[in-house]
Amino acid sequence: MTRTTTDHPKVALVTGATQGLGLALVEGLARRLTPADTVYLTGRDAGRVAAAAERLSEEVGTGARVRGELFDVTGQDTAARLADRLRDRHGGVDVVFGNAVMRIGPDDDPRTLMDEYTEVSNFGTTRLLRAFGPLVRDGGRLIVVASSLGTLHHLAPVLHRHFDGLTSLEEVDKQVAAWRDAVKDGSARAGAWPAFVNIPAKVAQVAAVRALAGLRRDEDARRGILVAAVCPGMINTPTSGLWWDVSAAASPARAAGPLLDLALDPVDPAHYGQLVRYGKALPWSP
Repeated sequence: MTRTTTDHPKVALVTGATQGLGLALVEGLARRLTPADTVYLTGRDAGRVAAAAERLSEEVGTGARVRGELFDVTGQDTAARLADRLRDRHGGVDVVFGNAVMRIGPDDDPRTLMDEYTEVSNFGTTRLLRAFGPLVRDGGRLIVVASSLGTLHHLAPVLHRHFDGLTSLEEVDKQVAAWRDAVKDGSARAGAWPAFVNIPAKVAQVAAVRALAGLRRDEDARRGILVAAVCPGMINTPTSGLWWDVSAAASPARAAGPLLDLALDPVDPAHYGQLVRYGKALPWSP
């Protein structure tokens, strides 16, 4: 696998990395990078982070160093503090995967979970982008794991204005907060919002990537940086299994492959600011 040539050891970070796809991304990065490089495995439970990092370090062997780091994406300042620590240690980062998710099932009442759900999926995403965007080095990657549900095709046309054409992360946060509050007070259905809250959450994640990319495009093109969202496809995980029959779906390790290619292969300009699935950019609007 071709990797970008640099004159410094590479540093990668994966959020939500103690299980499933996040864990597979850490393992894949560690195997594809070199012993001089470091991959940060992060999560909100210190015990699980330490156990996962220790196990992967033993399994990967001669690959990149796997280092556990406690990181709760719902904290107001945790992303900024972690970015500061990595800046002090390494001077910058080369690959960032925003993968933190909150499990929500068909039997859950979204009205009681929306605060935590949006803090993880959406505000956690925009905090990560704000904190780590300035830290990405030349040739780096800033990638948000989203879903093919994260396009305007999956929202009623009357809702497109909420997420189309946004030009800042602050605008994205404002729209997410309004949607969250509508779900909590029961007015969301009257406003045509889908009952499956994963759809607006993923649309907002992609909108955040698009907004940030619009601000950075020219400079990132000059520096060889990729900012993108990515859909891993259906994965056989307990979270997906709450909603669908995933018995024939890809394992986390298999699903991670195209995402690792996106992170380590040369940049395709057509991917910049887009939602990418299996190496192809998906249309944002109908």
